Amino acid sequence: MIPALPNTAGHTEAGAARWQAPEPLAAVETRLADGASIVLRRHGNPDGPRLVVSHGNGLAADSYYPFWSLLADRFDLIVYDFRNHGWNPVGERRAHNIPTFVADNDAVVRAIDAHFGVKPKTGVFHSMSALTAFLQVQKTGGFSALVLFDLPICPPGGTVADLVAIGRRIAVAARMRPDRFDSLKDFADGLRRSPYYERVLPGVPELLARTLLRPADGGNGYELRCPPAYEAQIHEYVFGWADYLDLANLPCLVKTIGSDPTLPNSYMPSMDLSTLTSLDHDFLPETTHFLQMENPEECAALVVAFLEKHGLA
Repeated sequence: MIPALPNTAGHTEAGAARWQAPEPLAAVETRLADGASIVLRRHGNPDGPRLVVSHGNGLAADSYYPFWSLLADRFDLIVYDFRNHGWNPVGERRAHNIPTFVADNDAVVRAIDAHFGVKPKTGVFHSMSALTAFLQVQKTGGFSALVLFDLPICPPGGTVADLVAIGRRIAVAARMRPDRFDSLKDFADGLRRSPYYERVLPGVPELLARTLLRPADGGNGYELRCPPAYEAQIHEYVFGWADYLDLANLPCLVKTIGSDPTLPNSYMPSMDLSTLTSLDHDFLPETTHFLQMENPEECAALVVAFLEKHGLA
């Protein structure tokens, strides 16, 4: 049975237009080995079980506020962006790759313990961050459990080669994307015209504009926080890393939650049906790759149900 969630009256169409992540209870800048930095933010209930939340390629953790806000009453939320995303400064592109992200995640786990105290952590990740976290836990541990949304292992009915081809096509499109916009409204209006965002809740395009753009240098308009060339570089190579995930030997408790496999731009968490049947997997009908922005209530409910099942909530 899916547990009851906090009152979501504020997530009506009128309320959604005002979605904005609140000021964090605490924010700590963590320096990485090469001098790059990641800002950790604490939200929610510091006395609750700890969830660590991040985002997909080119996005930002605050973009998922409609989802993680539903968990704030009950959980100690540590929210962070990958390097060159969100709150973080843009550094060298040569360090913008999956192996570096895996090392960064290991540093993030240690920094969370150092700054906020040691307690069990459940990672709640989407797409690129889901794959990165799985690779990290296989290598160094750090999480008691993982909840992975749309882990990009395989398009329904496809192969690793198909996935790599998809990544290259997305990379070409990302490199062609403009990186400057006259206003937040222009960016939001563009998202509303995109078929990729046609199912997101009202107000999400405005939220994405606020969380994915920053004032451009010189004061003329806005620019993407994660430059298109950086996003494209990850799309081009990220799917090849799917072959390195050992889904037959899970490194910790793992829950996978997918979008509707009958819709475009969705992923399955395994190419091996025997492995798929052994995973704790659910999918949400009528959702796409951006399922946490389309049906945040069901996504949050599945997270809570999994944690309660294993005594982590």
